[in-house]
Amino acid sequence: MNAKIAVVGAGSWGTALATVLERKGVSLNLWIREEDLLETIRNTRENELYLPGVKLGDNINPTGDMEQCIHGCEAIVFSVPSHVVGSVVRTIAPFVKPEQRIINVAKGLDPGTLRRLSEVIKEALPQNRVAAMSGPSHAEEVGRGVPTTVVAASPDREMAEYVQDLFMAPAFRVYTNPDIIGVEMGGALKNVVALGAGISDGLGYGDNTKAALMTRGIVEIARLGVKMGAKAATFAGLSGIGDLIVTCTSMHSRNRRAGIQIGQGKTLDEVLAGTRMVVEGVKATQAAYELSMLHGVEMPITSEIYKVLFEGADVKKSVENLMMRSKTHESEEIAEGW
Repeated sequence: MNAKIAVVGAGSWGTALATVLERKGVSLNLWIREEDLLETIRNTRENELYLPGVKLGDNINPTGDMEQCIHGCEAIVFSVPSHVVGSVVRTIAPFVKPEQRIINVAKGLDPGTLRRLSEVIKEALPQNRVAAMSGPSHAEEVGRGVPTTVVAASPDREMAEYVQDLFMAPAFRVYTNPDIIGVEMGGALKNVVALGAGISDGLGYGDNTKAALMTRGIVEIARLGVKMGAKAATFAGLSGIGDLIVTCTSMHSRNRRAGIQIGQGKTLDEVLAGTRMVVEGVKATQAAYELSMLHGVEMPITSEIYKVLFEGADVKKSVENLMMRSKTHESEEIAEGW
């Protein structure tokens, strides 16, 4: 592909995706907010802060100038933390041309409005075509060329297939899905369950507990997603159960690591003070809890994690609350046939 691409955001994920494109021979600009990191990457060709050990090829042009970054680029990849997507897209909007394609790879919800990130982007850039890309994909592994599979979502089929063609590589397989609502909701809310899985690990519980959290967690995610217009089948795919598995079981997961520390007795403030990385699940928990209240959707796991994070609830008591809830069927739809 001869077209130039802009990647806005040089965290671990933005940097890893830049390497995927660069290895395909794509030329791209990589926008870096921190001046010291920009200088380091220019000098060493390595993002030592967020993705150490991965060398950046010559086709990656680091820049701290937002307007310069996107100028003349065919597509713009947004890879900034979910809570700043709105402010970044509004900053960049005056420089964006209507024909430039927008690809969001951040996973989360807008904390101020509880909207999906593609909705936030579309409001600021109504003339531009927008897609989301999500799935089980740790940056640390993608940067090393470990085989990874994700999904590109857009109701615009041609746009989804454009993203597929752009990123598809021998070690990076991309599927397409028209259900952008489901893909974005799965990507955002799996971080909530990953916090719970980490808390379980921190408490010293076993595989049984984590399997229960993951299985019932995807039920909650799907329940809210469908209420918001998603397709139930999407949550059985890469951006649903796939992303949930990888985030709940790997030590690459910042959300799981944060949960482990909380389970071991640290407060949320102590955990967040100890990392430069954004723990997306914290803001996602608050957004999911508020959405469950807004839409009248029962989300017991999310509710208990919310109480632990924001109301100081005792983690062991929260586990007991979940275990001692009123008895019910595993699937109300199946049980209706009895």
